[in-house]
Amino acid sequence: MEMEMAAGDPPGVGEDGGGVDGISNLPDDLLGEIITLLPTKDGARTQILASRWRHLWRSSPLNLDCRGLVKRRIQLHGVVSRILTSHPGPGRRFWVDIYDFMRIGNTVDELLQMNATVDQWLRSAALCNLQELGVSLSCHVVYPMALYISRLSTTLRVATIASCNFHDSTVQGLRFPQLKQLALESVRISECSLHHMIAGCPALECLLINCSFGFRCIRINSLSLRSIGVHVNCPEYNELKLEELVIENAPCIERLLHLDQSGDNLHISVISAPKLETLRYLSNFTKISFGSAVIQGLCVDILTAVVRTVKILAVDMHVLSLDTVIKLMGFFPCLEKLYIECSFHSFQSGPTNVWRLRKKQNRIRYLDIPLKTIVLEQYQGTKSQVSFLTFFVLHARLLEVMTLGIRTTDNSEEFLAEQRRKLQLENRVSTDARFYFTTDRYIRNYWYINYFRKLDLTDPFAFT
Repeated sequence: MEMEMAAGDPPGVGEDGGGVDGISNLPDDLLGEIITLLPTKDGARTQILASRWRHLWRSSPLNLDCRGLVKRRIQLHGVVSRILTSHPGPGRRFWVDIYDFMRIGNTVDELLQMNATVDQWLRSAALCNLQELGVSLSCHVVYPMALYISRLSTTLRVATIASCNFHDSTVQGLRFPQLKQLALESVRISECSLHHMIAGCPALECLLINCSFGFRCIRINSLSLRSIGVHVNCPEYNELKLEELVIENAPCIERLLHLDQSGDNLHISVISAPKLETLRYLSNFTKISFGSAVIQGLCVDILTAVVRTVKILAVDMHVLSLDTVIKLMGFFPCLEKLYIECSFHSFQSGPTNVWRLRKKQNRIRYLDIPLKTIVLEQYQGTKSQVSFLTFFVLHARLLEVMTLGIRTTDNSEEFLAEQRRKLQLENRVSTDARFYFTTDRYIRNYWYINYFRKLDLTDPFAFT
């Protein structure tokens, strides 16, 4: 499909233009891969660069992202249909959100017709052998979502499915032999069908369950899964919601993330996850069991168990508690990175975190602190926060970086100088440790991980 460029040809491009056009000398296969990586508009515009490029867009795997493709919603149907008619395929990536061409007050019949339009697009030869699919329908109407996904099941590697209903009768036959990443967002699916779908993905590495419903428990038995994130809270108040996540047998799982900010309680039970390195939980809403050991609220009942594989921990603590963190370090003795989030504008009142008492000093003397990185949200210089952080400044011998998020109104030399003095940074036990006060984004919180689906990063919480 030919599309007008907003400006003239770039300098150095074109058969008769001056300058050197080195990129056009590359092989067609390589140029096709480059075009496929471009946004949809830019990929189509390469046709007018020169006659050398004219055929490349049609012979390259199609990357069609309908989001933001047109300025007016009424144009989307025609534009997408023309692209699919013009391109012979195969398809590499297709993303469509039905809300991009909805208007206020659509009737049920109109919503069904929109869903049928998406179904028709997915039947197109241009999307043959599709590898990445992102589709969001309307959960307000019943539509056999699994039917047209099944036509792509043998080639899909990445799939995001949102705002739809899965029927038991259609899910039973689904199998995705090459699927590596699956996100289910605002999806209604039964517990039996969900387990069948996961079992039908033998190569699955990343699983995101976001605001979906119709099931109470997820049991994970996967030899390939490396990352799982769950966000329980959803607006469907009368529906069955997730209450329990059981990691029964996941020999490769490395990241386990509870991505809620608040809401309903979730019980996570880890039976077998020998490679688990990264964990996120909410102190107020998550109960985690590792065998007989239980973490719930500010209480850590570790008994004699320890988990030596966990190196990165993010915890949303509404109440900042040094005792809790000390117990967590005992439970995760190899912990290297600690991210302390606060979903509220500030931490709620709680313990003073005084640790200089003789009773605690005796315990601290034998404590080996493995932490290298500490990140704390909502730092305001309160006594509780200062006492909490000073403990690590004076005792964490391996500490490399401490990052404190502050309010813009506190970003002054006077405030920062006062905090450096209170935190006794000059007396830090780790002489190479660096300390940062920042107003920038410094933690990938639950919203970022959900929206950008960053489950497969070694450290999903760090902004780099």
